[in-house]
Amino acid sequence: MSLRDRLAAQIRAGGPLTVAQYMTACLHDPDFGYYAARPALGPEGDFITAPLVSQMFGELLGLWVAESWARLGRPARFVFAEAGPGDGTLMSDMLRALRVAPDVLAAADLWLIEVSEPLRAAQQARLGESAVRWARSLDDLPDDAPLILVANELLDCLPARQWVRTPAGWAERMVGVTDAGDLAFGLSAGLPPFASAPAAPGQVVEVSASQQAFGAAAGRRLARQGGTALLIDYGRAEPGPGDTLQALRRHEKVDPLACPGEADLTVHADFPAVIAAAEAAGAKAAPLLTQGAFLRRLGVEVRADALARARPDRAETVARQLDRLVGPDQMGALFKACCLHSPGWTPPGFDTP
Repeated sequence: MSLRDRLAAQIRAGGPLTVAQYMTACLHDPDFGYYAARPALGPEGDFITAPLVSQMFGELLGLWVAESWARLGRPARFVFAEAGPGDGTLMSDMLRALRVAPDVLAAADLWLIEVSEPLRAAQQARLGESAVRWARSLDDLPDDAPLILVANELLDCLPARQWVRTPAGWAERMVGVTDAGDLAFGLSAGLPPFASAPAAPGQVVEVSASQQAFGAAAGRRLARQGGTALLIDYGRAEPGPGDTLQALRRHEKVDPLACPGEADLTVHADFPAVIAAAEAAGAKAAPLLTQGAFLRRLGVEVRADALARARPDRAETVARQLDRLVGPDQMGALFKACCLHSPGWTPPGFDTP
């Protein structure tokens, strides 16, 4: 039985699914979920992330980790973790950059937070002999040393529920099944988990309890053990309506209901909600930056120039990669850099200009 058939049978037996429940099944079903069975990253897969665009991204984040460690007082040991590490490219690039800072590498207790067994295998293959350990959630990390956490394109994979403003009030968008056996969206009356939200009829408000829970968990850890968390993702800088659910397959957008488990499902990161949850748990948040602004502050243009001078035959490629990372019509504006941190200091790149 395919995941589509299984979901249709489940809906017939128990009623429609929330969008969040549908996303969770499509991404993490043990047998047919996208990340459980067939994650496909890179040019030959379904989507490409910043670390796969260029080595510059991971190298600069590695140097950001080194400077964060220094500003934390150069602890003899710190928990260096990446959440949602994909195929391991970002961690590999960060560790390569950190070779110029051997004291940081010596102090780093390396962890990857990953639930996908195929991706764990890919990470192991890429990182080789690196002394890295795996966890399934933030709760599994050690809490006896400062934490430096990096997460690139993790929040967008955490499911959200959707509410639609109708002429009669708010209704939740659900996934049901037609008489012909096709999955279809419908509406169910019910009170939303927000008091009010300005929206015109037909507009959608998304609420991700999972994203908020991640922000709260990170906030608690940072407040308790000290450190910082850098969350880079595409998403909104201000609260507001918008239907951002999308499915990507072979780098093309497809109907989110068309092929459950065979496409990557995402929603935009709700940075205001994540930040609010982290602050309520005791952490601080630096002003949100666009990815383009953040990478420029870290010196991405200087690094691109150095790479182009070292390999003139690749200068045009490096220029295209730079534009993909920081161009306002590429990843530069839609993607944001959110930095949570323990009180009393400011992480690098987020200083007041």
